[in-house]
Amino acid sequence: MPLLPGAEPFRRDGGEVGVLVCHGFTGSPQSVRPWAEYLADRGLTVALPLLPGHGTRWQDMQITTWQDWYAEVDRELRALTERCAKVFVCGLSMGGALALRLAAKHGDAISGVAVVNPANKLHDAAAPLLPVLRHLVRTTKGVASDIALPGAEEVGYDRVPLHAAYSLRRLLQQVDSELPGVTQPLLVMTSPQDHVVRPTDSERILSRVSSTDVRQTLLERSYHVATLDHDAEQIFRDTFAFVSRLAPQVADAAHEGTAASGGA
Repeated sequence: MPLLPGAEPFRRDGGEVGVLVCHGFTGSPQSVRPWAEYLADRGLTVALPLLPGHGTRWQDMQITTWQDWYAEVDRELRALTERCAKVFVCGLSMGGALALRLAAKHGDAISGVAVVNPANKLHDAAAPLLPVLRHLVRTTKGVASDIALPGAEEVGYDRVPLHAAYSLRRLLQQVDSELPGVTQPLLVMTSPQDHVVRPTDSERILSRVSSTDVRQTLLERSYHVATLDHDAEQIFRDTFAFVSRLAPQVADAAHEGTAASGGA
């Protein structure tokens, strides 16, 4: 199947510090591409994969599971660790959950985690019924484009396949049990006005991780897809500052690049 416009994966080689960026459930790289490009433009080596079953049509997602989505980001992480001296993981929504699982599983191979509106639980009253409902109903309404900024749109599915929703629920349960294994520095960016993932999910994550270097930013003007919303630039700046603090060579390289440009 052809990809939806903007759903293409994004990769760019840069310096010795790498960043893996993970998109969300039923979304595509388009929703976080500006985030990835901002970091790549500042000399980082960046990988933004397209998760299996995403970026085409919802029917393709119906036959994938969370294990498929996780396997893709795990492969990308391993490639980055071979290429880079330090690696950070970032994610939006379900991508945040995937990033946190990578952190719990890979330990010291990951230098820090930055997540935006990370998902921790399906709060819908029908969620406990998904094991049965998914065999009776194929889809429900989509969750894409929860954005406050007028004119901004997310490339994602307008329907959610219930087999995939069931698998997402299993993923979130798995990640919640693994959160105490997250020890890396953590930056959590949360929209108080999120109509897809409850802000309490961020609080749950913050209360369960073992990280001691923890920072939270509130995205007061944005909805769920904050990486395309009013606070996008704040997300980009805060993430780069977070990476630069933990990998000083990034800031040094960016400063040298600015100086070289100014002297040209």
